[in-house]
Amino acid sequence: MHIKVGTRSSRLAIWQAAYIQTLLQKAGLTSELVLIETKGDLVLDRSLAKIGSKGVFTQELEDQLRDGTIDIAVHSAKDLPSSLPDDLDIIAFTERELANDVLVSRNKDVSLKGGQPFRIGTSSTRRVAMLKHYCPHLTAVDMRGNLQTRIRKLDEGQCDALLLAYAGVHRMEYDDLIVEHLPITEFTPAVGQGSVAIEVATSLDSEVAETLTRIINHEPTAACLRAERAFLARLEGGCSIPSFALAQWTNEQTISLTGGLVSLDGSQLLRETFTGTPQEAPQLGHSLAESILERGGDELLQQIRQQL
Repeated sequence: MHIKVGTRSSRLAIWQAAYIQTLLQKAGLTSELVLIETKGDLVLDRSLAKIGSKGVFTQELEDQLRDGTIDIAVHSAKDLPSSLPDDLDIIAFTERELANDVLVSRNKDVSLKGGQPFRIGTSSTRRVAMLKHYCPHLTAVDMRGNLQTRIRKLDEGQCDALLLAYAGVHRMEYDDLIVEHLPITEFTPAVGQGSVAIEVATSLDSEVAETLTRIINHEPTAACLRAERAFLARLEGGCSIPSFALAQWTNEQTISLTGGLVSLDGSQLLRETFTGTPQEAPQLGHSLAESILERGGDELLQQIRQQL
């Protein structure tokens, strides 16, 4: 069995795709990489919210799934829209890396806890809103581009630190630049952060799809992401909406899902935690979203969408 693996062309995306190739090789399958540029990679002079939140890093890969140019598309799970067209499906999630956000800088003295003002580079509306909520003395600087581009901008003095996902920093071996791990109790990550998702066209041979799922999917992670993605789908959120959710195993039978929403100016933050079995994961996410919406999240979402 030979698998054509579609991926974005950044170093991190290629690392993720190569990791999938390693799993395939261990199972006796051959594969090849197909590099694809997405709208999110090419349009760097506007924020993600301005160029559209749905499919900004996935659309071009999905087009090639449909025409058979590639068999699977490898995505950072946090980049996937909360709902997919009927002709596409997610068949696997890899085991999750640590989901925390981290502060990255050449200056080891910078800290969110220090009280001193400095500039933080990020392109995430969630991170900007949370910084305004927890650290209003800090200034967020819009920082688009891949990880290496952002670090170059940091070195050029465009900001004093970067706010990034630990998973990408660790996979690119920039751990020495991490000056602070942000607590997930406050800076709860984006849905799917830390995991790699495998997307296919539903027209893919069912035997091939089942084989790939068996090789790649990490079911404990997948159960958590089913809860998180159900939460995001009920909010009808994309990567431009400052929502957050993280599901974690509390024991072998129970998942705890914490999620919520924060206003763009950071003045309002809604967060709740629901617990259930892995079999209840989609309902868990839906119930949490309903609770957030009932507590004022519906009006907050309307305000956010009007402001973006």
